[in-house]
Amino acid sequence: MAENWTAREAIAAVVDRGSFTELPDDGGGPSARTGDSDGPIGWPGYGALLARAGERTGEGESVVCGTGSVGGTEAVVVSFEFGFLGGSLAERTGDRLEAAYTVARERRRPLVSLIATGGSRMQEGMRALVQLQRVARQSALLRSAGVPQLAVLRDPTTGGGWATLGAGADVILALPGAQVGFAGSRVRPPGADPAAYTAEGQWAAGQIDAVVRRDEVAGSLAGWLRHLTAAPWDGPPEPPGPPAPYANRPATPTGWEAVTRARSPERPRAGAYLAAYFDEVREISGDRCGGTDPGVRCGFGLRQGRVIAYAAQCGTATLPAGFRTAARLVRLADRLGIPVLTLVDTPGAANDAAAERAGAGAAIADLFGAMAAARVPLTTLLIGEGGSGGALALAAPGNLWAARDSYFSVIAPEAAAAILKRTPDRVPETAGQLRLRPEDLVELGIARGVVG
Repeated sequence: MAENWTAREAIAAVVDRGSFTELPDDGGGPSARTGDSDGPIGWPGYGALLARAGERTGEGESVVCGTGSVGGTEAVVVSFEFGFLGGSLAERTGDRLEAAYTVARERRRPLVSLIATGGSRMQEGMRALVQLQRVARQSALLRSAGVPQLAVLRDPTTGGGWATLGAGADVILALPGAQVGFAGSRVRPPGADPAAYTAEGQWAAGQIDAVVRRDEVAGSLAGWLRHLTAAPWDGPPEPPGPPAPYANRPATPTGWEAVTRARSPERPRAGAYLAAYFDEVREISGDRCGGTDPGVRCGFGLRQGRVIAYAAQCGTATLPAGFRTAARLVRLADRLGIPVLTLVDTPGAANDAAAERAGAGAAIADLFGAMAAARVPLTTLLIGEGGSGGALALAAPGNLWAARDSYFSVIAPEAAAAILKRTPDRVPETAGQLRLRPEDLVELGIARGVVG
């Protein structure tokens, strides 16, 4: 088990000194509501158990809620006390959490959850379990209001606390070695791989965005809050301008020359464009469905004090997890009112058996849908290969720009030649007939202009 903080130690570690103000407690809870010291279902000795937990921790419940600033950004902070009956969720926990969510929504302040919980409190039975629905509703209301939710997973984060406040957050960070999973250590199937229930395992499976050391949590949260709550745009956000070219290149003479340029290992890739375009970036990771794709980078960047979301292909065949991660990024940016820049560079969608089993078609459809439904402005720069639908899914409808070192095609020239039963020496001819050059894309009305 990883070294852990108490609820108030966690608050002190991330909240700016002297800024935390605890929310008032209405004094409710099982005893006050039912007149029964043993709680809503009459669990023998529950009242005494609560009293001992309070004496041991100095807390009245398993969660502490309040307001404060994190790296200068005002936020609502929720911190669990694992020493109070395992940080379990009960009716009074639900009261406090609902109050915190309400304050976050009414004041439009991001919600930061510092989680350490074993799940729902069995001594309150179903009255405890239904608090998960209560929390989920409050989370949905906050999401609809366009207010970001961030979570830090301490040790352990299991059960309903993971499945609501944790996994339901927009950005999820975790402490190294923390137990993270729906199943707690005492209820897992015999022989279950313990690595699957760790922060590191969940990160590898695309369920959390980053594993962050204790001494880096405050800085990471501050950075994320800075990106997600940066200076608002004056009026509706404008489409991001396409990144500037790296060098002025002459027009591409032939279709095959366009393909050769795009495939050159010497041309700039997504990382170079992002580094030049943004002053600072924060990246999300994973599709929340069990997968990651190192060939797709997604996150939020600051550019001249404004925040812009980005999704960038890095030149490899895009995996289903990459499409789902990009769709997740676009939907989050749309909810927060943040414009999106995409960089297209892929020979196409991965099409092997593993990709098909992972739902390639559904993942591509999901990204097409997210891009089509987005209410925020979208801008795309084609920086390399634009391979068929796997590239088009990430392209902004009606706002595509093309770098000189790029091409966009309905199909790769080699594949087109093979389908047409042409010999390999006719591939360059086929490339020309496909009209895939940046200049062709402008003439065809596909691209708005050539950059560079």
